[in-house]
Amino acid sequence: MQTIQKITSDVYYIGACDMRHRLFENIYPVPEGMTYNAYLIADDKTVLTDTCDVSVRDRFLENLKAALNGRPLDYVFVHHMEPDHCAVLDDVLTLFPAARIVCNAKTQILIGQFFNRDVSDRVLIVKEGDTLATGRHAFTFYMAPMVHWPEVMVSYDAADKILFSADAFGSFGTMNECLFADGRDIDRDWLPEARRYYTNIVGKYGPSVQALLKKAAGLDIQMICPLHGPIWRRDLARLLDKYQKWSTYTPEEKGVVIVYGSIYGHTENAACALAQKLSDRGVYPVHLYDASLTHPSYIVAEAFCYSHLVFASVTYNNGIFPPVETVLLDLKAHNFQNRSVALIQNGSWAPASGKLMAALLSDMKGITLRNTVITIASALKPEQESDLNALADELAADWVS
Repeated sequence: MQTIQKITSDVYYIGACDMRHRLFENIYPVPEGMTYNAYLIADDKTVLTDTCDVSVRDRFLENLKAALNGRPLDYVFVHHMEPDHCAVLDDVLTLFPAARIVCNAKTQILIGQFFNRDVSDRVLIVKEGDTLATGRHAFTFYMAPMVHWPEVMVSYDAADKILFSADAFGSFGTMNECLFADGRDIDRDWLPEARRYYTNIVGKYGPSVQALLKKAAGLDIQMICPLHGPIWRRDLARLLDKYQKWSTYTPEEKGVVIVYGSIYGHTENAACALAQKLSDRGVYPVHLYDASLTHPSYIVAEAFCYSHLVFASVTYNNGIFPPVETVLLDLKAHNFQNRSVALIQNGSWAPASGKLMAALLSDMKGITLRNTVITIASALKPEQESDLNALADELAADWVS
C-alpha cells in the first residue's frame, strides 16, 4: 500500500521510513530507524526531487507511481548523489525513459561513477541562480558544495516558498505518525536528533554551511523539506539559529560534558566526584558519559551543544583509553573548536593519558585547556579532594555573572 502525503496543493511526500536497520551509513545508531525523503511536484510538468536508499526501494517506487497517477515523469532533480538518496535513480530512469535529469556538472560525473549508464542526452545542467519553470512552480537552484559532498545543491520553489534543502536541516529518526516536526515535541523528539545528525554528518563543514545560510537569508522560506527527518514549517528562525551556532562552533548554552574511560571504576569515581562538586557549586547542567558505553555520535552532539568539557582517561598501553581516544579523534575529524576543556588522567606507574589528550586537543582551534590537571595514581585518595575542589572552583568561576 502506498503512503503518499500531500504537503501543499500539488506537492507530495513520497519518501519512506526504514525501521529495520539500526545503523545509518553503517556507523551511526538509529534506534528509531531512518527516513529517506523524496517529493513529487504534480505541476504542468511533473518533478521528482531525489530518489532514496535501496532499503526502501519498493515502497518509494510504489509511492512514486501512485503520486503520478498515470502521468509521465518529466524531471528528476538530483540535489545530492550520495547512495542513500540516489540508489534508486537508475530504476527511475529505466521506468521513465523520457524523464530529464536536472543537476549540476559535478553531479553528472558522479552519476557516471555510480551507474553504468550514459545520461548525457538526458541531463539538464544548472548553475548557481538558474531557474526552471514547471507551470505554477518556478525553481531556483543554489549550489551548496560540501554540505556535505562537493556536488550538493538546493532548490527554492517560489510558488510555495519551499526550500528543498538536500542534507541540510535533516535529522536521524523517523516520523511515521506525523510528517511535520511540529507534530511532536520538537525539543524532546527532534532537536537532539537534528543536532546529532548535523554534528556527525555535516559538522566538519561549518564554513560551507555558513555560505548556504547566507543564501537562505535572502529567501522567503516558509517550509524546509530535507532529505532526512521531518519537514519544518513552524519556528524556522529557531532552527536557523541552531544551524548558525553549530556551523560557527558556538555553544548553545553553558554546561559541562564529562567523558570518562575507566577499566576498574577508579577513573569513573573521579569523574563522578567532580560532577557532584560542580553541582554543589551551582554549575548546571552536568552530563556524564562513559565512553565505553555511549556511541561517540551522541557525545559529539553533546560537545557541540555545551560550553565546557572534561575528559577523564586511564592510561592504557601507554596511551589514551581507546574509547576516549575515539571520541577525541571524532571531534578533531569534525573540526570541533571553541570550547573550554579540563583533563583528568590515571596511571598506576606511568600516567601518560593527560599529555596525549592535551596534544590531540591542541590541534583543534579555539580550545582552552584549564590550568588544573588531576593525576590519579591507581585510585583516588582522600587527600586529592583538594585537587577536585580546585578544578571544580576553576570551572565554576565561569558561571559567576
